[in-house]
Amino acid sequence: MKRLYIYIIVFILAFPLKMKPQVSKVQNNIFFNTKETKEAKTWTRWWWLGSAVDKDNIKTSLIELYQAGIGGVEITPIYGVKGEEGNYLDFLSPEWMNMLEYTIMITDSLGMGVDMPLGTGWPYGGPQVSTNDAATKLDFRKIKLPEGEKLYERVFDKREESTNCGKLLYALAYDEKGNCTDISGYVENGYLTWKAKKSDYDIYLVFTAKTGQKVKRAAPGGEGYTMDHYSKKALLNYLEPFNHTLGKTKRKLRSVFNDSYEVYETDFTPDFFNEFKKRKGYDLKPYLPLLLNKVNTEKGNRVRHDYRETISDLLFENFAVPWSEWAKKYDYKTRYQAHGSPGNLIDLYASSDIPECETFGSMPFDIPGLRRNIENIRQGDADPVMLKFSSSAGHIAGKKLVSAESFTWLREHFKTALSQCKPEVEDLFLNGVNHIFLHGSTYSPQQADWPGWKFYASVNFHPNNTIWEDAPALFDYIKNCQTILQNGKPDNEILLYWPVHDAWSAFAEGTLFLPFQVHKLDDWLKNTSFYQLAKKLIKKGYGVDFISDRFLNQAKVVNGEIILPGGKYKSLILPDSHTIPLTTMQKVTELKNKGAMIVFEGLPESVPGLKDYEENNLLLEKIKKNLQPSKNVFEEMEKGHIKGEELSGKGLKFVRRDFNGSKIYYLVNHTKNIISDYIEICTKARQVIIYDPLTNQYGKGDIQINNDHTKVKLYLEPGQSLFLKADVLENGNIPKWNYFKPSDNIYELKDEWKLKFLKGGPELPVETRMNTLKSWTELGKDYEKFSGTAEYTINFSNPDAKITNWQLRFNDLRESAKIWLNDEFLGTVWSVPYVIELNKLKPGKNILKIQVTNLPANRLRALELEGREWKIFHEINMVNKDYQVFDATKWQPEPSGIIGPVTLTPLQITD
Repeated sequence: MKRLYIYIIVFILAFPLKMKPQVSKVQNNIFFNTKETKEAKTWTRWWWLGSAVDKDNIKTSLIELYQAGIGGVEITPIYGVKGEEGNYLDFLSPEWMNMLEYTIMITDSLGMGVDMPLGTGWPYGGPQVSTNDAATKLDFRKIKLPEGEKLYERVFDKREESTNCGKLLYALAYDEKGNCTDISGYVENGYLTWKAKKSDYDIYLVFTAKTGQKVKRAAPGGEGYTMDHYSKKALLNYLEPFNHTLGKTKRKLRSVFNDSYEVYETDFTPDFFNEFKKRKGYDLKPYLPLLLNKVNTEKGNRVRHDYRETISDLLFENFAVPWSEWAKKYDYKTRYQAHGSPGNLIDLYASSDIPECETFGSMPFDIPGLRRNIENIRQGDADPVMLKFSSSAGHIAGKKLVSAESFTWLREHFKTALSQCKPEVEDLFLNGVNHIFLHGSTYSPQQADWPGWKFYASVNFHPNNTIWEDAPALFDYIKNCQTILQNGKPDNEILLYWPVHDAWSAFAEGTLFLPFQVHKLDDWLKNTSFYQLAKKLIKKGYGVDFISDRFLNQAKVVNGEIILPGGKYKSLILPDSHTIPLTTMQKVTELKNKGAMIVFEGLPESVPGLKDYEENNLLLEKIKKNLQPSKNVFEEMEKGHIKGEELSGKGLKFVRRDFNGSKIYYLVNHTKNIISDYIEICTKARQVIIYDPLTNQYGKGDIQINNDHTKVKLYLEPGQSLFLKADVLENGNIPKWNYFKPSDNIYELKDEWKLKFLKGGPELPVETRMNTLKSWTELGKDYEKFSGTAEYTINFSNPDAKITNWQLRFNDLRESAKIWLNDEFLGTVWSVPYVIELNKLKPGKNILKIQVTNLPANRLRALELEGREWKIFHEINMVNKDYQVFDATKWQPEPSGIIGPVTLTPLQITD
């Protein structure tokens, strides 16, 4: 009963008397008979600085997040705030666990969820990681020993002397013919004594050494070495503290999280030589000179392939799989960012319940009016092919959710607008993501002076950020999209094989550690045939998922379709590649013989790896004799009756899903042109329902049926998006979609505007009036430094009482606005194009009220110009977008408010 009372109190607190205008709920019953879920909402990474948290502020913060439309938080403890050291809580201490359980209690009462990484900062590591279990690398020292000379050498590496972490594994002698002699037994009291007989020798002293890397951005109680991700023993030792804490909690997390693989230079584990021999069937020691000498030879590269693949297998088998098994033991899901690791990304992503990608920086879009000022951005890494690695893994493995760490460094601090978030999140949806995580929101207590506690990487989605005023509109859009994208199944028809063995077989300057990083796609992805073919397929409107060797080996053929755990596919394409494992080629041939459509862009030249490669190459050649590479992959698709969506040729981006036979299309116009036409979709439908996730409007579209395809009439301005649901049966209860097109008659609102400042800081400027709309920063110093919300009011006459539908359009809006017409709330304008429909103009006089919110940048600039210090954080403190010293005094004021004309345009209903 006591627990019930607590829940009731928290529920009441979540709904204060003064509520913001509410955004209407998604019409999800039009597409699916489903309830709204917390997963359909936006989630956020929630930074706990120094874990200096308390119950009152936890509750207040979570209620604020809930009211804005956030569905869950991922708690990530990091470094602390200067002056708050007395309030720090050590990670996993009884006091810290008390705060965690309290957080979960509050989120449970609000219908929210909680995730967290198994550690602080990143990557996994901490005080429980001994030097034996710490991240490891292979070190060696080479000594030339002429024939007849005696070696007397201290074998301890300088690294060992300084860190006490190194350990001599082998002393190996190689004669002039390359024969290997293990002389490790000649090491005594730290010295190697050995004489060269009948040959000159190269002596290799091989060490297992430690990288020395420690947890980045660690929180109190979480400091320590990064763990060895290739050792299952190291993982189990690392997890031991969590058995006694998270394993015994009364209230449960939804999932545990593993961030991107930022474990640097770790290419070894103490038992690597044994693991290598077990997997590759030969002893690595005789081939060490080939491996370690940075010379580009065929044999050396084959050994490097085997070394790199072993690293990948160890990461998968000794970390990814047992980590997920540990989580399942406690009924936790797993979220996994595999990128940055040296492993097969597809297999690693798929090993978790929720594969997760990430975006970093700002991507270019052709949408007119979408600002991307070079001084405010980092160049983005949201490459569609890279994003598809995580979603492909989710699709072929049958995972319902694919998440994304979103908006990291989208713009400079305090300079990100909601409008700039929309196309970025749409690109994630278009590439298979359906579970958005903000990066992120910082826990900041109520007593902290503005701008509050801040994480060093932008964006900070927080009530202290002015964009929070209208952020619920962004979150509502995300929820509306994800409600649909989380239902049904992916409907991609083509599998594209990822020839990872080409990367592992490459010389790559002789490096053993070959990470597949988001930020360095030129190193491993963009120059490959796989990448080029993937881009062409996407551009031509084909739905594509990538597949690995491991998943290909699970494939079956039923009625000519390739069946995987996550669904069925009509074709498998193998891009032009240098190498392919013999077992994979044999499996592909088996699938082809059973009726699957297999297309080779080119035939591989060789098997990868060293063992038996000459014999296996002969077997590969026998298989190739019965195969022909395709002269044109796209002609092969046509022959197989697999057609790309023609809408891609119109400039539309899309993703398609299947719901009980109905096809669901998510369409986005990221071009500079209006798309107004009948657009063909690759399905035969009796009706097509159109749904606008921004406005919640829906209706039955005009269609033309042609053989097995359907054309649907669409009108999308640049920046707009729609969902289509193509049904095989008609539903007579659904209204017709209204096709509105702006007329050529445009009426500018030229009467006097009253401008009143409602909330924000540092102070509210005085009320004023204006006839010409310009940035309020031009009105004087008090206006220049203001960040917050101001209200524009105008009385205007109805230009034409015969018109029933109007469009209100802003030439330039900085940055978002709530709109009232004659005291009736109409909605929020926050994305390009800045338009909203007005359908209730009265004859004669009307009152338009617009509450505009600008960026927090001007207030922050004023604060720094006054010399006030707010950057009070340990470790990295605050940096700008280029990781240099943050200095807002160099900024120019950001234009704010309504700029340029506001117009009314009659909307014509088109046939």
